[in-house]
This record gives sequence, C-alpha cells and structure tokens, in this order.
Amino acid sequence: MIANQGENVVSTIQDCQNGISIDLFLHLSLIPAVFIVGVLSFLQRRANRLPIDHRLPILEGRFGIVVPLDTIGSLHNRWSYGFAYGAVSSSVLLLFSEKYIPFTVPTWARAIVYLVGAIEVGLVYFPFFACLSTSFKTTGAVLGILYSLAWILVTVWDSFTCPNGKVLGKYQKIIVHWPCVLSLVFLLGRFLYMLVKTVRIQHVGQEDPEQLTEQHQVKYVKRLLRKTPEHSEPLSWFQSRVYEWDPYFKFPNRIIGTAIISLIGLYTITLADYSLSDVAFDRVEKWKNTLSQLVTTCNQTEALGAMIPQLEEFIYVARECWLATTFFASLNSIAYTFHVLACYRKHLKRLWKGQKGFLPERFHRPSSAVSVASIARYSGWQIAFTLWGYLIVHFVHFLFALLLAYVLVLPVKHGMALSMLTNLGIVIVTIGLVIGLVIFQVILVQIFFLQDKMCPNDKEKPLALNNRKAFHCFNYFFFFYNVVMGVSNCVLRLLSSIVVGTWLVSRIDRTIMQRGYENMDAGYSTWIGMIFADHYHNNPVMVCFCQLLVSNTLQRNNVSIYSTFNNAESPMYSRARTRWLLFYTLLRNPHLILLRKYHLSSSSSLQTSLSLKLDTVVQVLIMASQTQRGELAAKSPPEIIITPVEEC
Repeated sequence: MIANQGENVVSTIQDCQNGISIDLFLHLSLIPAVFIVGVLSFLQRRANRLPIDHRLPILEGRFGIVVPLDTIGSLHNRWSYGFAYGAVSSSVLLLFSEKYIPFTVPTWARAIVYLVGAIEVGLVYFPFFACLSTSFKTTGAVLGILYSLAWILVTVWDSFTCPNGKVLGKYQKIIVHWPCVLSLVFLLGRFLYMLVKTVRIQHVGQEDPEQLTEQHQVKYVKRLLRKTPEHSEPLSWFQSRVYEWDPYFKFPNRIIGTAIISLIGLYTITLADYSLSDVAFDRVEKWKNTLSQLVTTCNQTEALGAMIPQLEEFIYVARECWLATTFFASLNSIAYTFHVLACYRKHLKRLWKGQKGFLPERFHRPSSAVSVASIARYSGWQIAFTLWGYLIVHFVHFLFALLLAYVLVLPVKHGMALSMLTNLGIVIVTIGLVIGLVIFQVILVQIFFLQDKMCPNDKEKPLALNNRKAFHCFNYFFFFYNVVMGVSNCVLRLLSSIVVGTWLVSRIDRTIMQRGYENMDAGYSTWIGMIFADHYHNNPVMVCFCQLLVSNTLQRNNVSIYSTFNNAESPMYSRARTRWLLFYTLLRNPHLILLRKYHLSSSSSLQTSLSLKLDTVVQVLIMASQTQRGELAAKSPPEIIITPVEEC
C-alpha cells in the first residue's frame, strides 16, 4: 500500500505542470537582478575618479560599487538583513543538490560548477540586500517592493499549485517554503516602511545625522565611567542559568543572518531526515519480508530461520531509536545555535576588558589577514558546521539509544532482568574498583606522604614529601598495577575523545583538538580571527573615542583655538605662538620630550642648533622636575620663545 501511495505521489509530481518552477525562476531572475544592481550603481558616485571619467565626463563619477551590507560595523536594519538571509536559505540548501544544474558536467568540474552556482545565487538575491543598504532610499524601496513582490507571487503560486514532493509527499513545498515566504513578506513590509519614511522625511526636511557610535555603545561607555553600586539586584533563575540580557550589546547583522539561516536549514534538514529515514526503513522491512519468504519456501537451516525474528526486532528497535533521537538531535543543534550567540557576546566582552586568558597562547594576536578573511568565512562555515553537526550528533544519539535499548530495555522485555542486573552489576563493580583504587592512592598520599599544614587556615597541605622511604616502596608496588590500569584508561580516553569531538563538531567557538594543536582546527581559527576583527572595529570605547575626535574636528571648523594661526597675521607672530604652545605642552608633559624626533642634516651650521635644542630640553626637564603642577596651573608661564623646532 505504501509503494502504491509512493507511485501515486510520483505520478502526481510528474503530471503537475503549473508553468512556473522555482528553479527556472531562479535562473531567469538574473535579468531583473542585474538591472536593479545597474540602476543602483548608476546612482552611486565614486569617491575617486578613474581615467574613464576624464574620457567620458558625462558619467560624473557614476557606476560606483554597490555594497550589499556592512558585515563589520553597521548595526542598522539588523533584522531586515536577517530576514533577507532567511529568503536566501532555500537556495543555499539547493546548492547541495546535484539537480541545481540542469545539464551534466564531468566530475572534476563540479567544484567550478558549485562556484558558478554560488555566484549566481548571490547575484539573484543581491537586490534584497542592496535595496536595504543603498543611500537612495526611494529608489531602493520601490525596486525592493517590486522584486520581493515578484518572488512572493512565484513562490506562493508554485507551492499551492504543485504542493507535492518526492521526499515529504503531500504538501512538501508548503512545509518547506513557508519560512522563505515569511521572510519575503517581512522584507516587503520593510520596503514599504522605507518608502513611507523617505517620503515623510523629504516632505518635512528632517533627517537624523549619521553617527559613528550607536546608542548602546554610548551607554556601555557611560556604565564604565559610572561608579559600581555596592548592592546590585540578584539575578533571576533564567538570567543566572540560561541567559542574561545585556542592553549594552547588540549582535551585528552578520551574526543574526547566520543564526536565521542555520535555524531554517535545521528545520529543512530535519524534515528531510525524518522522511528519508522513514522511506529507508520501509525498504529494509520490504527486503526483510522478501528474505523471510525465501527462507520459508527454500526450507533453509534453523539457524538462518532463527535470525529472521532477531532481524525484525533490530529493524523495529532501530526505527524507533532513529525517529526518537531525531527530536533530541534537532533540539541539541538549536541549543548550539543560540549558545554560539551567547559565546560570541561573552568572548567579545572579555576582549573589550583586555582579558585573553580564555584563548590559547598562540591565538592571543592572530594576523590581520587571517582576521579579515575570517569575517568572510565565518557565516558559511558556521552554517555548514551546524547542518553537518546535526547529522553527526544524530548518529551519535542513535548509537547511544541502541546501546541503551539492548542493555536495559530489551532484557527486561524478554524476562531477563535478573541476568541483565547481574551483568550490569559486574560492570559497575569493576569500574567502581578501578576508580576506587585511583582515589585510594590519592587518599594514601594525602594522609601519609605529605607534610602537615604550615598554617591551620591553609586549605591544603604543602607540596612537600613526608615518609620518603615508605613513599618509594608505595610507588614501586603500585607501578605494576598502574601499567594494567593504564591500558583500560587509554581506551577510555580514546572513546571519550571521539564522543566529545563528534558531539561538539558543530561548536565552531570551541576547538575539538588537543592543547597545542588548536591551529589545526580551521573552524576554531576562523572563530578567533572573526571575534578579533569585530573587537578592533566595534569596541565601544574606541568607537566613542573616534566619535569624539570627529565631533571636535567639526566644531573646530567653526570655532577653533588654533584658528588665529590661519588669520591674516604676520608669520613671525604665528610662529611665536606655535613655539609657545609647544613649550607649554612639553612643560606640562615632560615625558613627551623623549618621544620627539629631530631631522637634521649633516651641515655644520645645524650642529650648533642641535646643541641649543639639547640645552633647552635640559632646562625644560629641570623646570618640570622642580615646579609643582598646581603652581604652574595658578601662575601664567612666561612667554619664552624656543629656538626653531619642528611643528607640533
């Protein structure tokens, strides 16, 4: 009956022809995508003129580079970019399919085909990002509305007219495509909001000036400068055990987009895993039935006939274990996705405080090229690690479930609980004896072979031997036993390393290599380089400092303390004021004198000037050491003109 249903579904899929296919529409979307990018590039003017601008002055610096999104410093439209990534998710997963390219290619050329396919997908979805980030809001909003509306109509039409599929059967496209449709609807609403806001700003004529700092970064710096309260409110159970919300930290759009694609990809691959495993177990049962019929008709041996019930039991247990662990594996991967976000915030905040102790020693300062390249690699690698990690963790869960079923559940079901408990007790006692002897050695050393505490308040005894002769005998006799115990511990160490390594394969923020070999873990190296790049570009203290410098520079353009030097004054007066300010600065900051550089020629006339400068420096050092800071602040320093020096 299942086979007949599958044949009906396949025939329905083959007969369903709605005239529009998502795969075909993806290829045809290159034309409007290139047109939209060309329009935005025409509106964008280049900062630096090229030789073609002199030959064709009519261009006026147009056809500049269109930036899809700022993956480093921008925190605007974070959720809009996240849903734009969500709209891309279905096509990103389509790249893993061999049916993405309608024609066959040689095996050696698949890498080139994947590269071309990735470029095509990136160009098709480029308008969503470009229309969000462009400075020409009206044009970007109108083009974004038209483009997203076309994608919504085609996706919805294809999902409802031909909903069936080969993997999930009935309503496959609706089940798979609804996250993408939701993302496209959100983008449509965002573009409509942009259009309304742009029209209102043009009508009113008010627009907020662009700032280097964000509001949360300013609040973070203010919190650093504020005195820490003596008594703080206790954290709730959720904040202390699960997640503590920080209003002074925001995730960049790159991290949010990566998390959204990972979650949508997990949703899709979980559905595919569930359906494909169900079909696979159905085929295994069909082969088992065929094998049992052959055994019955051919009168095979009793041993072969006795294997049929065991095979049936194994297939049943394996099916139930696989389907049960699907839920736990997907839940584990979802928890990892959110945990990586928490680790990203925790690691960045540690770097902001100057704490690098959580990093391996060789990763305390990665190279600049590695850090910048990690920004480009992280998102793709995190998504791939998450999807592959789900499959690997699912398989590990499946093995543990099988072990639990055959060790505990099936013996009880078959009335062999007593033998199961006996065997389990023997294993537990053996392991307990091994662990107990290890603890016994530690207790013996603690009692007999360590000297007494030097102070009664000490927590532990000092690392100083006592009863040396007895300790040498103890070490000699336990040497032979520790050799035997080391064999089992070696196997246990290998098994635990395999289990932990496979369990954490999707955790790109944690290395699965041994200490000293962390650089062989390419995923962890990418994580370290990425957080260092974000640290150097988004540190709130540095960003606020740069904002202060920019603000002061803009203020100086109107009223500056050095504006008198630009007035129509005599050069001698301007030079005297410069020298006076230089002298006053060196007098208040004598340590700056050692940092000054003098560029002297080899002429003998300038050697005399050098000696005069050195005498002046010595006089300044003596005055600075003998004069207190308060007296200099109260009295106006004399107007001393230093011999010709370099400008400040």
